[in-house]
Amino acid sequence: MLKNKRNLIQICLLIAVLLPALISVAQPVTKIAGGGYHSLILKGDGSFWAMGDNQYGQLGDGTTNNINLPEQIVASNVTAIAGGITHTLFLKSDGSLWAMGDNSYGQLGDGTTNNNNLPEQIVASNVTAVVAGGGHSLFLKSDGSLWAMGWNNYGQLGDGTYNNTNFPEMIVASNVTEIAGGYCHSLFLKSDGSLWAMGYDQYGQLGDGMGNGNYENGNFPKTNYPEEIVASNVTAIAAGQIHSLFLKSDGSLWVMGYDGWGALGDGREIYVPTCTNLPEQIVSSNVTAISGGYHSLFLKSDGSLWGMGENDNGELGDGTYNQANTPVQIVSNGVTAIAAGIYHTLFLKNDGSLWAMGDNQYGQLGDGTLNSTNRPEQIVAGTPGYNQISAQLLSGGNVSLSYMGLAGTNYELDLSFSLSPVNWMPQVTNSAGAGGVLVFTNTPNAATNNFWRIRSVP
Repeated sequence: MLKNKRNLIQICLLIAVLLPALISVAQPVTKIAGGGYHSLILKGDGSFWAMGDNQYGQLGDGTTNNINLPEQIVASNVTAIAGGITHTLFLKSDGSLWAMGDNSYGQLGDGTTNNNNLPEQIVASNVTAVVAGGGHSLFLKSDGSLWAMGWNNYGQLGDGTYNNTNFPEMIVASNVTEIAGGYCHSLFLKSDGSLWAMGYDQYGQLGDGMGNGNYENGNFPKTNYPEEIVASNVTAIAAGQIHSLFLKSDGSLWVMGYDGWGALGDGREIYVPTCTNLPEQIVSSNVTAISGGYHSLFLKSDGSLWGMGENDNGELGDGTYNQANTPVQIVSNGVTAIAAGIYHTLFLKNDGSLWAMGDNQYGQLGDGTLNSTNRPEQIVAGTPGYNQISAQLLSGGNVSLSYMGLAGTNYELDLSFSLSPVNWMPQVTNSAGAGGVLVFTNTPNAATNNFWRIRSVP
């Protein structure tokens, strides 16, 4: 307990990894995904929202009508979202996989090739990650296995054939940690940090030194088996339409594939159909997140948003419609997540607000119009207090922390008397649900630095 406000000032508060939440206020957006011409958002209460192109039922609202404002599709318990060109996938908190939209190639994985405009359950449990490519789908299970279904004309499923499949089939048995799907190629990471790829490779997007932009003996370069591209130290991957991006453990950004619009960001002449078929370093450090459409996006550790490539619809958000063949800074700070559609861009700020720019012909920006924009515009407002904690004096001299957490999650207060070295000591009597009050249970020593954090607990 603290006796007065003077002692309160001597306490240092550290923000650990805090999750956004619903606490009787407007919901912050926590995750985003860009489909071909539609957009998907996940809010802090687990609700799933969508807007844009709905020709094949990919919004999952029971119609095939486009919509230009965010529409709630599922009320709760959604944990992950993915948008393909014309289909959508999502996960629920029980590990189930759900799908809707175009099913021409069997990409929904329901055993048919029938489109569906309502979510249908495909796998009942144990799914941990999902991505949607052009006409194929990939997902991971809790045992680290990689599964795929849908379009396979270029071997993008990696099953050793070029046959489509409308049921999930296992491609890799274990140790897969991350997945990405392009228009007709696929990437994945293993637990040892190795990068693997399969599928269409005409422009070198697999990074294996093969594709050069031309036909070879009348055929497109491609592979229908996973092949190792980088042996170690890869930490994140993203697949554009016909190019690929990845990060290494030193924060460097690497690219390969088609560069005709400048999407690789290496300064090559725009509109000249050039490509690179081996990984090429673009940024040497401090990159934390990546995404790709026909353009490329990345975040730096200072929260700045950068882009390069296709910009005919303003998707780079730099106020022009000029392609960029080197990285251009779009937002200087505060960005926490990014997602690229084919010709549009979504991003989140650290207050949980959603912003968008680019092509809007189907309403995919969600601003209530069909007008494209070359500047970021706010679509969903942020939540006051999002991602913040603060101390406050209560009656009797006790001190509590106010915070925002994820609804349905428990949080715990930890204490350390030093950061060099750090020794977090759980204050186990302080567990509380999202929006609960955490009260200090020890008596801070005015002569000692006391550092505090809030973390989620089972």
